[in-house]
Amino acid sequence: MAAKNLRLEIIKLIISSQEISNQEELLKELVKEGFQVTQATLSRDLKQLKVAKANSLGGKSLYVLPNNTMYKRVREHQPVSEMKEQNGVLSLRFSGNLGVVKTRPGYAGSVAYDIDNANIPEIIGTVAGDDTIIMVLEENCSRDIVMMRIKAVVKI
Repeated sequence: MAAKNLRLEIIKLIISSQEISNQEELLKELVKEGFQVTQATLSRDLKQLKVAKANSLGGKSLYVLPNNTMYKRVREHQPVSEMKEQNGVLSLRFSGNLGVVKTRPGYAGSVAYDIDNANIPEIIGTVAGDDTIIMVLEENCSRDIVMMRIKAVVKI
């Protein structure tokens, strides 16, 4: 099961970082990452991830992840091997007793889970969307302490 979860994660990284228009292209990218899968397995993976096809602005048909209708792709192309080392967190900002964490598409839920399970006393709770997490902070807590505690949990 761990191999499948890793494969699904790699598929999401590939689709969010490259313009992939068919299963053959995706299979080639998976081979580069060390995965040997059949077309049938890839079809099931794409169905499980709810990957869809959409037209780019240039009219090319591309795979997109759910909630990605605006083509929220990684702006700077990185090799998948480098992206695997990251947890998807892009930024953290504060406003009053709220913290806003921006992630790559599809990563907010798992990052929020990690934050919640860290039991950071200054964080009352989190709400995650596709690429954004709202954290509710204790009144008058130190943002520097919250930042330090979050950095201990996730890579920013």
